[in-house]
Amino acid sequence: MVYRKYDGALHWHLSGRRLGADEHGVWIGCRAGTVGQRGNEPTVIWDFRHVMLFPRGSWWTAIFNAPPKRTELYCDIATVPEWRGDEVTMVDLDLDVIRYRDGSVKIDDEDEFAEHQVRYGYPPAVMAQAQKSCDWLVTAVADGTEPFASTYQSWLAKVD
Repeated sequence: MVYRKYDGALHWHLSGRRLGADEHGVWIGCRAGTVGQRGNEPTVIWDFRHVMLFPRGSWWTAIFNAPPKRTELYCDIATVPEWRGDEVTMVDLDLDVIRYRDGSVKIDDEDEFAEHQVRYGYPPAVMAQAQKSCDWLVTAVADGTEPFASTYQSWLAKVD
């Protein structure tokens, strides 16, 4: 899984096990101890299991975390995921929608989104689609639209 920034620079990248696909997209599982890296920074080890969803035709991806991770759900606003063999790649567009275990939902990195609009020269259509996706996700995540209610739990159970 390879996330890039709008200028093509490497962002987060990690490997997982393809669990399968359903009407929501492709699900990839990562065990506790999964190693990832942001750009060329030192590697990071995730000490919790999680499952990632890469939807078809949507401008977002999602990470569903197992307890005791405080964030239950972390959605990245990104360009539509593109598959090349076993690798999925997308451009991270900064905005994130997060749901905590207590059910609260927040938008993160709005300042980064504003800064990168200038820095990377996001075209108006990209900015509009990113904001539209963010707005939709906030509502869907808060009201429990699937796959954000319970669908992910069966995929998360397959990780171990």
